[in-house]
Amino acid sequence: MKLISFAVPSYNSQDYLQHCVDTLLSGGEDVEILIINDGSKDGTAAIADGYQEKYPTIVRAIHKENGGHGSGVNRGMQEATGLYYKVVDSDDWVDEAALRKLLDTIRAHQAADALPDLYLTNFIYDHTYDGTRFVRHWRRQFAPNAFHSWAHAGRFVGAQVLLMHSLMYKTDLLRQCGMTLPEHTFYVDNLFAYQPLPLIRKIYYLDVDLYHYFIGRDDQSVNEKNFTRRYDQQLRVMQRMADAYSYQQISAMEPRLGRYMRHCLSAIMMNTMLFCCAGGSEPERIAAHDGLWDHIRQRDPQLYRCLARRSMPALVKWIPWKLRGKVMLLGYRILCKTVKLG
Repeated sequence: MKLISFAVPSYNSQDYLQHCVDTLLSGGEDVEILIINDGSKDGTAAIADGYQEKYPTIVRAIHKENGGHGSGVNRGMQEATGLYYKVVDSDDWVDEAALRKLLDTIRAHQAADALPDLYLTNFIYDHTYDGTRFVRHWRRQFAPNAFHSWAHAGRFVGAQVLLMHSLMYKTDLLRQCGMTLPEHTFYVDNLFAYQPLPLIRKIYYLDVDLYHYFIGRDDQSVNEKNFTRRYDQQLRVMQRMADAYSYQQISAMEPRLGRYMRHCLSAIMMNTMLFCCAGGSEPERIAAHDGLWDHIRQRDPQLYRCLARRSMPALVKWIPWKLRGKVMLLGYRILCKTVKLG
């Protein structure tokens, strides 16, 4: 069995797909690379087929109709044969030395019959145009190069949440949790980094800078003009997250896991409010935002009270709409400068 299945959702990726795949190939026969061509209209399909022809025991080219990033991740989960599953976006890449270290670690844990449910690694916001970068590590939450349960997890603060770029789940566990990401929707990585967590019993934090997240394209989802325009997609993801577990279920989880789940919902709700109110005051935008809050209040009053009165969204929820947008956008821009996210 392959140790890692890398899913590479790809849409019109001809300009950067090769760099991504070449770094993954450093894993050799211990990995499989699933290039999921999501209905591309450029040379992506031909590049994927070329890699499959050259590396038939490592690369599989999977062609499908366009369904968006979540659809590509879903298809990867269906097709994966590896022990672990990791998503690498087609414009991103991995550090080859860090990948070799990760594979060595998996082999050692496999030999000792001590495989974790989740490998946690660092990632880098890589602003290639000006040479700046920011490393997101987890040393304050988990002791490096060690096994952990949720009982060992430190506190996450502010905007700190686990992100897809740092996570590598056991493939069988992902399938067990029954997660299906929405199609034609950006920001599904929020759900991917949330719904499977209650099934995680053993975590290994490998303190290596594995994943490079490319920053600099105008069409990226973190770009201001894009996330305010796609607010409806973030609302869709946030609703899925709120519906995944009730407040009562979260409260019954291991205490530090429950604390993180509430923190994560709070942080993503803040993002959702930013996406909505920073983009304007159109009636449909306000109605969609209020509709999400109404949905949560009607479905789970305890979760509503937690989010609306006892967590980060409570700090801004009662500020008038236009002023709220200005305040949140200012905070986002400060965050972007801090972590080089733009």
